[in-house]
Amino acid sequence: MTPLRVSVVAVIASLLLLVVVFELIRSRRLRERYALLWLLTALVLLALSLWRDGLDLISGWVGIAYPPNALFAVASLFVLVVLLHYSTVVSKLADQNTILAQKLALLEQRVSEERGPPDERREGSGRAS
Repeated sequence: MTPLRVSVVAVIASLLLLVVVFELIRSRRLRERYALLWLLTALVLLALSLWRDGLDLISGWVGIAYPPNALFAVASLFVLVVLLHYSTVVSKLADQNTILAQKLALLEQRVSEERGPPDERREGSGRAS
């Protein structure tokens, strides 16, 4: 594949990622705070796809012989950052879920103590009749 063709494919893929992220935000399937990392990823990939000298510079710093491989390395790095971010979010939600379940159990216990044992409730309802 020629370098020009690789650049064109990379630009199209970056633009497609931008469009998909914007559509997910618009349809409210992706929250804005989570979309920021995806938008940043798409913009960096688009910039590096269009700015060939920048890609060559990054390739030289890292020691990658074929500059388009640097584009995929940068994309992989951003995907790892997004995955790490989502892992922290999921961990926080799991902790909050545990706390919520514990609070619910305490509330259910309190309600059942206020109502009394099931036998007393049946007898109490029989007396009222």
